[in-house]
Amino acid sequence: MTHRLRLSMIVAMVLAAMGLSFAGAGVANAAPTAAAAAPPVTALATPITGTSDNGSFAGTFTPTAFSAQNGNLVATGVLTGTVKNASGATIGTVTRTVSMPATVAAATCQVLNLVLGPLHLDLLGLVVDLNQVHLLITAVQAPGNLLGNLLCAITHLLDGNPAAGGLAALLNAILALLGQL
Repeated sequence: MTHRLRLSMIVAMVLAAMGLSFAGAGVANAAPTAAAAAPPVTALATPITGTSDNGSFAGTFTPTAFSAQNGNLVATGVLTGTVKNASGATIGTVTRTVSMPATVAAATCQVLNLVLGPLHLDLLGLVVDLNQVHLLITAVQAPGNLLGNLLCAITHLLDGNPAAGGLAALLNAILALLGQL
């Protein structure tokens, strides 16, 4: 396995572990084909599909840069694909630089992991024997999960989670490294 392939696989795994996904199949801020900020890294291509009464679109979005706009993470990249009419005949192809919102998918965080060893109590003739107890509480972060969101926020209060700008800078650094290989 080559160094470039190995690094591409590692980055893809890291992004998958982070749960990075592109929100919606719609295109925001479509622009004419232009030179991207960095060469697209095809290992990070995300399938994009959409349908309407008049036909369908199937293609891929390959990120070239990330940025923060109004506190939200935005991915800029190359959208390529094929447009078909309602009967399935190809009516054109698309290759454009577009920007679209990127979100971090639902994540879980461990709130409590308590392991109690075996316990033997003798309370004036009342004997209580308890085997090992393992209590694991996990919170799920997602829209509408009020308690899960709150507990994860409290659990990671002092972690210094990156804001959209910090996450965009990290993702741009990864793209730059992949582009140099």
